[in-house]
This record gives sequence, C-alpha cells and structure tokens, in this order.
Amino acid sequence: MGTLFRIAAAFAAGAAAMYYFDPETGRRRRALARDRGVAATHDLEDYASAQSRRASNKLQGAAARTRSQMADEPVDDEQLHERIRSRLGRVVERPGDIEVQVRDGYVVLSGSADEEEIEELVSTVASIQGVEAVDNLLSVGGDGGGASQQQAH
Repeated sequence: MGTLFRIAAAFAAGAAAMYYFDPETGRRRRALARDRGVAATHDLEDYASAQSRRASNKLQGAAARTRSQMADEPVDDEQLHERIRSRLGRVVERPGDIEVQVRDGYVVLSGSADEEEIEELVSTVASIQGVEAVDNLLSVGGDGGGASQQQAH
C-alpha cells in the first residue's frame, strides 16, 4: 500500500510540475495561483481585523454598562421615561398600546399587552437603572386596532 501511495504522489507532483511549468501557459497559471494566494491572505487579514474590532467594541460596551450600573447618579423622570419607551419595542409587539408614567423613579404601566409579554415587560422595566418600583396596571389582550396614547408624565 505504501508503494502505491508513493507512486500516486509522484504522479501528482509530476502532473503539477507539468501544469505550472508549461512553456505556453505556465507563467499565467503561476501568476493566477500567486494572486489567489495573496487575495486569500488579504481576506484572512481583513477577517482577523474585523473580529479584533468587534471584540474591542464588545469589551468597551461591557465596561460602559458596568460603569453606568455602578454609578448611583439619580435619573430624572423624563430620561427614565424615554429609557422605558425605547425598551418597549423590544419586549412587546404593540408598544403604542402601553402607557408609561414616571414619578420620582416609580413607574406605572397601563394599557394592554399579550399575557405572555406582561411578565417580561415588568421585569425588563424593573431592571432599568433609576427605576425604584413598577406598578403593573396592564390588562391582558388588546385588539391591536385601537388608538394608542402616550403620556410623558
């Protein structure tokens, strides 16, 4: 079996040498192989650079989140209201059906949402920095066709 493998390897090496050292088109084939190798190297460098930037950005984001969570600076009601409104769209299907009122860090949620969304919504709002407590006055359901109301305070 070893002899057969050596013969096949020698045959493949001879065929490759004939292919690349052909006097008619060998120069073009060698140039194409070199160009493909250079392109593959550049693609690998670009990929590694992008992954490095991504990892750096993720670390910077994690550090910023940690700093913001450790800061005990008070959050004003308007800023807290906007933070809550921005999170609603990620948690519920119809964020316009939910009214948010904020006073001194205490949040009142009213309106309607699907039953499976309510628990996640309340826990998400409660986890936002600056929220002292959440009063859940949400009702289950909603036809989705009603007008939505938003109240700043």
